Amino acid sequence: MALFLVEPVSETLREPITTFVLLLAIVLVTPPVFERFRLPGLVGLIMAGVLFGGSGLGWLNPDSDIMSLFAEIGKIYLMFVAGLEIDMALFQRTRDRSLAFGLMTFAIPLVGGIAIGLLFNFGWLAAVLIGSLLASHTLLAYPIVQRLGIVGNEAVTVTVGATIFTDIGSLLVLAICLGVNQGDFSALKLATLLGSLSLYTIAVLVGLKQLSKLFFRKTGKDEGNQFLFVMLSVFLCALVAQLIGVENIIGAFLAGLAINSVIGDGPVKEKTEFLGSVLFIPMFFVAMGLLLDLQAFGDILRSVELPLLIVGVLLLTKGLASFGARLLYGYSWAETLTMWSLSIPQVAATLAAALVGYEAEIINSEVFNSVILLMLVTAILGPLVTARSGKQLIEDDALIETEVLDWLPPPSDIPESFTVVVPVYNPDTEQRLIELAAAVARYENGRVIPLAVALAQPQMDSPQLARAVAHSRQRLEIAETISASLEAEISPRLRIEYSVAQAISHLSREENANLIVLGMGARSRLRGRLFSNIQDEILWSAHCPVVVARLLESPTNCKSILLPIENLSPAALRTLRFAQVLASRNQAKITLLHVHSPRASELQRNRLSKQLELLVKRLPITEVEIEICLLAEDNVVSTIVKTASQYDLVMLRLQRRRVGNGLTVGASTTPLVDQLTGSVILVGEPHPQRRDRPIRRDRTAFKLQPKPSASD
Repeated sequence: MALFLVEPVSETLREPITTFVLLLAIVLVTPPVFERFRLPGLVGLIMAGVLFGGSGLGWLNPDSDIMSLFAEIGKIYLMFVAGLEIDMALFQRTRDRSLAFGLMTFAIPLVGGIAIGLLFNFGWLAAVLIGSLLASHTLLAYPIVQRLGIVGNEAVTVTVGATIFTDIGSLLVLAICLGVNQGDFSALKLATLLGSLSLYTIAVLVGLKQLSKLFFRKTGKDEGNQFLFVMLSVFLCALVAQLIGVENIIGAFLAGLAINSVIGDGPVKEKTEFLGSVLFIPMFFVAMGLLLDLQAFGDILRSVELPLLIVGVLLLTKGLASFGARLLYGYSWAETLTMWSLSIPQVAATLAAALVGYEAEIINSEVFNSVILLMLVTAILGPLVTARSGKQLIEDDALIETEVLDWLPPPSDIPESFTVVVPVYNPDTEQRLIELAAAVARYENGRVIPLAVALAQPQMDSPQLARAVAHSRQRLEIAETISASLEAEISPRLRIEYSVAQAISHLSREENANLIVLGMGARSRLRGRLFSNIQDEILWSAHCPVVVARLLESPTNCKSILLPIENLSPAALRTLRFAQVLASRNQAKITLLHVHSPRASELQRNRLSKQLELLVKRLPITEVEIEICLLAEDNVVSTIVKTASQYDLVMLRLQRRRVGNGLTVGASTTPLVDQLTGSVILVGEPHPQRRDRPIRRDRTAFKLQPKPSASD
């Protein structure tokens, strides 16, 4: 029997499906393993390529048809997503400064790379290509600045905008180098190439954008056809780029820039990025590992001059560009370090261009492996530095008082100037949610809008709709009864719509609401998600802050509030402000809790305490007592859970990010809420990209100054 299976098994192992299965297993298992050791998952994918490639087990062949196909698709997809992720609205706000920093962070590394190439006698063509590899950068740490809530900081915005210039510039240099490498490259051909590339760029950025708008308008909500249109556009642009004599990754990047403003942050973008992030792009990194020659890599490690010089020059030249931006625009050291750390990772454009140059034999394996080493170093160093400098940036960030407390200001004398929307449906949570909304509305001299939504039916006289309307009216009557005892201004609303989430978001916008209050429902054992699809959609689409509450008792009985705080950001201050408003209605006490590493020095602990005190002083003066508590523990979640047992209410800042078809909450928030047994309030804000922030002109107006005391 065993002998009978030998032939079929050996043949099966050579089938393309076997390669595909092995790739899926690598992509599934490797990144989580490396991330447990706080290493980027893409490093694990490259290492897996080394292990299963010719330098290791030999199970994957980089020259096979299926590997070549996946590597090519992944390379194109990687550059497309790089263009898709550039926020054109943010870029428009700081266009001039982004251009200036983009030129510096492109030109200085370019010159440094050329100097390295000439120093090692590679010739002008290879030297220029090496320079172009150092000139671009990948926003690998962008999710970190999103999590920290500093996307709107001008230094971050400028760095993001500079990516457009560095990536296009480096890819343009690559196209010229490839043309020269093919031989017989005259000035006329160079002019022809530049002219055709310019026309092609205009055609993609303008023509494809207009065509996409027309197609999306005609197809409405047909997400399937819209997704296929995006896929066709990307690979067609890549193909046309090759036809005019430039590399296909240039077409993919331009397609990303053209389409990103059309598809926005909707489901089509999610599906597009999802397909690339879980399948094609990881396989591209595995293919990069297959090309890594361990023998040549070992020779490099024995002769470290070239790789060390490439890494050192990259770090130095990117630092010089960031320092130049500091001198020109007066950025702080934290902002300068953040710009540097965001601009040093060399992943997307660098790896794709290096592979093209290597396959065209412009650079040799020694340079290619040095670029792989550069990617490994910068992919680890960049996010680590961004995390540290970003936290410092939060502390030094520009805080205008109207920005800090814009959605929960001190009470106004204008009646009903503050509006709180409360959807009512569940009898178990209705009263406590209305009490919570009324507490905030009364403090602000505002009003509460209880909203009941009846799901629409194709026929307006259907029995289902009649029952839904009757139930909604009943809930509104109960809401009026509850509000009467709370002495709150109330304006009940009934909406008939096909989507509950849309009804809530639309009414909130129509009424220019300042706050939406939702219920979390009963406590359950959750894994990865906190909310239903309706809550997800409201959190993502709402124009104003959203409070999600799980109240086990009336909020009027909450006399002690625990507010764990991680970063001293404007969002954290606004969450503290909400806690202060709620506490002022109940004469409650607030405890600010920060859990830090047991290895923190006494100086660091004192600094943290002073920063929290400064945060408290930014609040309007009230009689609410706010205590600061610092605890030294390694396990943040268990420490907060243990401390929370002594308080009536725990309030958390809601950190949201869009993944797949729903929202995921901050990595610590989900297990934390799952383990908390008492009342919990999550305070979330609109998506940071929807908040308009002015370009900073006078830095002196943005210094974090304490509020005057009552005696001043």
